[in-house]
Amino acid sequence: MKDGKHLTLAIETSCDETAVAVLADGRIILSNVISSQIDVHRVFGGVVPEIASRHHLKNLNLVFAAALDEAEVSLQEIDEIGVAPGPGLAGALLMGTAFAKAVAFAAQKPLVAVHHIQAHIMANLIEHPELRPPFMALVVSGGHTHLIGVEEYNRFRIWGKTRDDAAGEAFDKVARVLGLGYPGGPRIDEVARQGDPDAVPFKRVYLEKDSLDFSFSGIKTGVINYLHTQKQRGHSVNVQDVAAGFQMSVVDVLVDKAAMALEQSGYRRLVLAGGVASNSMLREKLRAACKRNGTELYIPSPILCTDNAAMVACAAYHKQRLGLFADLYLDVWPGLSIETGLALLDAKSHN
Repeated sequence: MKDGKHLTLAIETSCDETAVAVLADGRIILSNVISSQIDVHRVFGGVVPEIASRHHLKNLNLVFAAALDEAEVSLQEIDEIGVAPGPGLAGALLMGTAFAKAVAFAAQKPLVAVHHIQAHIMANLIEHPELRPPFMALVVSGGHTHLIGVEEYNRFRIWGKTRDDAAGEAFDKVARVLGLGYPGGPRIDEVARQGDPDAVPFKRVYLEKDSLDFSFSGIKTGVINYLHTQKQRGHSVNVQDVAAGFQMSVVDVLVDKAAMALEQSGYRRLVLAGGVASNSMLREKLRAACKRNGTELYIPSPILCTDNAAMVACAAYHKQRLGLFADLYLDVWPGLSIETGLALLDAKSHN
């Protein structure tokens, strides 16, 4: 039952998870149903966009019904429908956005468009009810590595970003060349625990002095060159040591840059967001660094680090409070950047 609570239903299909969630008052999860396609794509070594789209089409009605059932609410009790129209895979985004528009039209509910990365940041608000802006966000995912100042719930400032590969992309590519399979990030994390991070050191790239930007292409290339050199010399490769050394080099840069961003911005709170936020070494080293610096650290549980609809619902709740609603002409933007995407979605919204 609604019991006076504001209910947001949200849909997320940016990649290979079909997800629908219901949140009460923007922070209380009533349901967060996720249908994963990992097993479907594992045989291909990565996500196949066409297959992902077909599975979203197949699963959306079932996941939608399950989310309402688990939340014990009816569609008539929902206050608005949230959806992330970008960034992501074009076909996958179309499935979720078209479904959200159809539900909004049929039920005569307002529609709210949310940037996928904004949603990842907002996941921390669900996990930590006491958290309020302003704070610094370290966003680490397959397609993004950013340092974002969250000045207000819907006002952001980019402090740093990757100039080439995102950290998650580097993890996936290195996992592939090491023969660890898909998904690469969790496999690197698992194997690295058995290795010595100092046995095979890789270069840390910090770019210009005081720069908060990232670059992980060189680290990835360093691993590939090392493997080629060892093969040419007829030497065996300790996969655990290589994974540990690679992971340490990436994590060190992420942690150091986050500390620099906190110092430059003056923020005393840091949140971690995105799929790579589940990495055990990153969590451990960030906790240690924040403890040394007297910074409050907020990390969502692993289920809220993955692509999920609860985070979209949280972001949608805060946007509707500002009167930022989309219309039924809402399109998808596969390459929607953080820098222009938030302003673009707001411009497409109507008060």
